[in-house]
Amino acid sequence: MRTFWNTNHGLHTIDSWQPNCWVQVTCPSEDDIKFLEKTLHIPDYFISDIADTDERARYDIDDGWILIILRIPYVKEVRSRTPYTTIPLGIILKGDVCITVCNFETNMMLDFITYQQKRGLGFTDSVDMVFRLFLSSAVWYLKRLKQISVLIDKAKQNLDRNVSNTDLISLSRLQDSLTYFITSIRGNENLLSKLKFKLPVDELDADMIEDVNIEMSQARETTSIYANILDSTMDTYANIINNNMSNVMKMLTSISIILMFPTLVASLFGMNLINGMENWVWGFPLALLLSVGVTFLFFWYFKRRSWF
Repeated sequence: MRTFWNTNHGLHTIDSWQPNCWVQVTCPSEDDIKFLEKTLHIPDYFISDIADTDERARYDIDDGWILIILRIPYVKEVRSRTPYTTIPLGIILKGDVCITVCNFETNMMLDFITYQQKRGLGFTDSVDMVFRLFLSSAVWYLKRLKQISVLIDKAKQNLDRNVSNTDLISLSRLQDSLTYFITSIRGNENLLSKLKFKLPVDELDADMIEDVNIEMSQARETTSIYANILDSTMDTYANIINNNMSNVMKMLTSISIILMFPTLVASLFGMNLINGMENWVWGFPLALLLSVGVTFLFFWYFKRRSWF
C-alpha cells in the first residue's frame, strides 16, 4: 500500500505523486514495487535490502540515490520467542523524491503521521523528515522499554510466589528482545553520526540531531540497565533452583541413610543362623524395637546437624 503526502504547511494526503512529496509504502505489493522501480526509477536492490529483516542500520549511495536503513522497534502480534524485536525502515532520497518503505505495519509510523498532522508544520525538507524519523524511533524504543519493564516486574512477582518454567521462559524471551534493541540502537547511533556529514544539514537540523542523540542515548542506557537487571535476575533464580534441588537431594539422601539402619538390623536377625532369638518369644519385638530405636536415634542426629 502506498500513500502520497504533501508535506508543505502540514501533512495532507494527495491522489498522485508530485515532486517533493513523501511517498509512504507499507507492506509493498507487486504493484507498489513496480511503481517504485518503473515510475520513480529507484535501484531494484534497494527494495530487496529493505525486505531483509536482518539488514543492519546503514546508508548506501548509488547514482545520486541515497538509501538509509533505520532499525525501528516492532511488536509481533503472534506468539513468538521474541515478542519485541526490530525491523528495517527504508528511506530513499534523490532530489525531489522522498520515499519510505517498510514491510510491516507499525504503530510508530501511525503515531509519526498523527503527531506531524497535529503539529501542522510539515517538514522543511526531506532531511528534516529523516531526522524526525530518527527521533520518533528513539521515542518508541523508550515506549517499548517501559512495556518490557512492566512485563519483567510481573514475571518477577510470579516467580517470588512460585518458580515456574513459564515465567522463566518469559524472562528469557524479554532478554532476547533487549539484545535486539541494544544492537539496533547502537547501529542507529552510528548511522546518525555518519549521516551528519553526508546530508545537507542546516542549523535547525543540527538542533534536531542533538535531540535525537539525547533520546537515543537514553534509550541505549535504559536498555543496558534492563538487560543487566534481567541477567542478575536470571542468575538469582538459577541459584535458587540449584539450592532447592540441593535441599531436595540432601533430604532424600538423609531418608535413604535413615532407612538403611533398620534394614540392616532386620537383615542381621533375619539370616538363617542360630542366634538364640529364633525360639524366644521376645525375639521379634526386640528386633523391631531395636530397628525403631536406631531409626529415631539417627533421625535425631540428622535433625540436630540440619541434614534433614
